[in-house]
Amino acid sequence: MADDSDFVEFATARTPALLRTGWLLCGNWHQAQDLVQETLARMFSTWRRGGSDRLANPAAYAQVVLVRTYLSARRLRRFHEQPAELTGDDLPPHTEDATVRVAIAQALAQLSPRDRAVLVLRYLHDRSVEQVAADLGQSPAAIRTQSRRALHRLRTLIGDEQLADLARN
Repeated sequence: MADDSDFVEFATARTPALLRTGWLLCGNWHQAQDLVQETLARMFSTWRRGGSDRLANPAAYAQVVLVRTYLSARRLRRFHEQPAELTGDDLPPHTEDATVRVAIAQALAQLSPRDRAVLVLRYLHDRSVEQVAADLGQSPAAIRTQSRRALHRLRTLIGDEQLADLARN
């Protein structure tokens, strides 16, 4: 059995990054916190069975667990509440440019959960097509196609004019 203090240290270090990813996926700060809590609970179970020695890269595994937990919850329709609009409470605490973040969050909220997961992993976490394919259990070709289509939908939702404004800021 692994030492629990190692897990506490890992969870403390990874929670901010997991919360940012959770917020990008959910579009709601409170749901992101619930998602991270469930992710860490699942990670703890794995950690106790074999510790970090069993996991080649615990941080990457945590991201995979987070995304799969998010997609599973969406598939099971456990996320019943949908925010009507973003408010200050829904924004992550570290916003460098709130206008850009709100525009992206509003556009991401209109995409399907799988499209949102692909875009967040692929472009915001800078993971390769192969890594995203492995994370989501799909072929690299399917991820390339889904990335292209989801990015096109995102650009359509944000709009060319607003996208140009975002690029200038």
